This record gives sequence, structure tokens and C-alpha cells, in this order.
Amino acid sequence: MLLEIDDAKAGDAEAVRRRLSRTMTRTILSHRLLAEGDRVLVAVSGGKDSYTLLDLLEQARRRAPIRFELVAAHLDQAQPGYDARPLVGWLERFGVPFEILREDTYSIVMRQAADEPGATYCRVCSRLRRGILYAAAERLGCNKVALGHHRDDSIETLLLNLFYAGRLSAMPARYTTNDGKLEVIRPLIECAEADIASEARSAGYPILPCNLCGSQVNLKRREVATLLAELEQRIPDVRQVMLAALKNVRPTHLLDDEVCEAWLAHADRFAPRR
Repeated sequence: MLLEIDDAKAGDAEAVRRRLSRTMTRTILSHRLLAEGDRVLVAVSGGKDSYTLLDLLEQARRRAPIRFELVAAHLDQAQPGYDARPLVGWLERFGVPFEILREDTYSIVMRQAADEPGATYCRVCSRLRRGILYAAAERLGCNKVALGHHRDDSIETLLLNLFYAGRLSAMPARYTTNDGKLEVIRPLIECAEADIASEARSAGYPILPCNLCGSQVNLKRREVATLLAELEQRIPDVRQVMLAALKNVRPTHLLDDEVCEAWLAHADRFAPRR
């Protein structure tokens, strides 16, 4: 009986991994995230999302009809109690070239958060991390940076912007940095966080805890996540429906005149929307 249960769990794990792989591949193809000759820096934070991203991208690289390279990069932010040995050991066994970057961003984040009442750690921390990763990508000869944001990140960002910023925007699958030197891609942007969490448990990734992420009380992102969980009780597929909405925009039915005019000027290029 125990063997049968273990076999069932193994089957479930394989199904989740296949689903993640298919979804990621579809995103890469539809948004043209990878091309022949790309050299991609994969940001590995030590969390479930970035481990899954690197693992699935390497699997895709081995099977892809095009040639591209991966380089993993992890940032040691000098957090108290930080220990990268489990991650480094995993990277060494995994076999992809990698580099550990060391910058004391922790002190900067804490200092800026203290100087700006109401400022979140995440906003300051992510800005600092991006700058360091972009510089490393250029130095390592990479033309793209891959981040591990998933479907739920994008949906939460959409609601945060809608509720608190008065802006209708989420997370794109790809964008170019302001200086035009790098392209940032999010291959997991249509993947469900629950599937990623399941994959991380099955794969046994050595997760590194973060003393900053989610440590502040009354975070708006946490409130939005709670709202989504409550909605899901009444609308089981609400997250997937919201993802579909992000890919099914009707500019003529919004109130942004500039967007509407820009779309109408090129409407002949697109299939009619029903």
C-alpha cells in the first residue's frame, strides 16, 4: 500500500512538472523570449520560483532546436544568518555555470526603509538587486536576464496597481532595460504558483530563507493575495481567468484616449475582437 501511495505521488509530481514545462514553452514561443545565440543570466534567489526557472530552462535548453546558453547568478545580500552553502552545493551538482555576487544591500534597504516611513523592503530591495544583476549580465556577456515571476505575481501586481496606483498594468513577459542594453524575460509568467511550489517540494530544492521578504506587517501585496484566496473560494478558476484577461485587452473599451487612438491607428493589423 505504501508503495502504491508513493507511486501515485511520483505520478502527480511528473504531471505537475510536465504542465509547468508545457506552459513555460508556450510562453517562450508566443512571446519570443529566446533566440539563437542568446546568453541568458538566470537570477537565482534561493527561492522556489528561481530554482524551478533554472531547472526548467536547462531542460528546455537541452531539447531546444536553437542554441542558447545559461549562466546562473545568486546575490549574497549580507543578510544576518545568511548561509549560501546549500544553494552553492546544489548549483555545483546541477552543472550550469554560476557566479555568487556579494553586495551588502541589506544595510541599504534597512537604512532607506527607516528614512522613508511606509516604504516597503521589497521595493528598495528589488531595485538594488536589479541594478546588480544587470551589471553582472553585461560583464558576463549576457544579452538577457531571466526572472522567476509567475502568474500569481502578475495578477497581484495588476490588482495592486488597480487598487492603489490608479494604473492598469501588470508584468510583461519581456521588456528592454532603459539603457537598451539588456532584455528581461519572465518565462514562468503564465505558470501557477501552486504548481511551482509543488515542483519545488518534489525536487527538494534547498530553499534559502529571506529576512526581508514578507517580514513587514500590513503589506498591501499580502492583502491582495488574501483577497484572491477569498475570491477563489467562490470562483475556483479566478486566477486563470484573470490571466486570460491580461491577454485579451480591448483598448476601445477603456478610458485611455491615447491607447485607444494608437490601437485604432493600427487596427487593420489585428484580427477582429468579438
